[in-house]
Amino acid sequence: MTDGILLLDKPQGLSSNAAVQRVRRAFGRVKAGHTGSLDPLATGMLPVCLGEATKVAGYLLDGDKRYAFTACFGVRTTTGDLEGEVAATASVPADLRAVLVEVLPRFQGAITQVPPMYSAIKQGGQPLYRLARQGIEVERAARQVTIHALTLEAVRETEADFTVTCSKGTYVRTLAEDIAVAAGSLAHLTYLRRLSVAPFPEEAMVTLEALEADPAHAVLLPPDAALPHLAEIRVDEAASRSLRHGQAARLAEPLAAGAKLRLYGPEGFIGLGESEGGGAVRPIRIFNHLGAQTA
Repeated sequence: MTDGILLLDKPQGLSSNAAVQRVRRAFGRVKAGHTGSLDPLATGMLPVCLGEATKVAGYLLDGDKRYAFTACFGVRTTTGDLEGEVAATASVPADLRAVLVEVLPRFQGAITQVPPMYSAIKQGGQPLYRLARQGIEVERAARQVTIHALTLEAVRETEADFTVTCSKGTYVRTLAEDIAVAAGSLAHLTYLRRLSVAPFPEEAMVTLEALEADPAHAVLLPPDAALPHLAEIRVDEAASRSLRHGQAARLAEPLAAGAKLRLYGPEGFIGLGESEGGGAVRPIRIFNHLGAQTA
């Protein structure tokens, strides 16, 4: 079976779901799922979990992301990017660099964003983008996100390049629009690339073209590569057998109750467990077919 995590470099113009379907076909229609959508406009890292690795997909949704993006100032579009129609225009500061340097510190740390209408957030059972396509705009509650780092990389007459490291749930289109408003203008995205998704490095990405040309040589990361934030616990053969059969097992040393754990036996990665206190651990997600394939 194909079990692992593919760090796909999603091409522009393709939805995340369409990209996953092409990955599935390349691997013989194995079970697969991505861990956080990228807009069709965007390129870059789209972790795709295959086979047994789909069991860790939920743990990757919470990871921080790093993006490179370009904002074009003076024009706001209906979608916040190149795909939308012009919604409004405004003047651009004569010294755009100086103004951006002044306002960017306001967008560091915890900030609030109002999700865009062109997003997959559901309201009344419908994704907001479906309502937006019907010309319907509804009120959206502001959400708190965290901007860990925001850097101005280059400035041209009406455009600026940025990199940002941010928490889950951050809308880069909204960030660009809010920066522009703070600078006394309007803006939309002309370029967006996701450079990395924690805990994975940028250089590990595989293009769709390379994958489809030679899927047998695509590098797949083992499922536990997604879980470095969890404590690693190694158990003996008897405990491993119990855990694989859905039964609690004893640990060599007691841990605080409720701690989530990466479990390893003599055969390699077993799965995820939770400490029950008093030296006992119960299985919460057991993996099959992995053998000794571990991070």
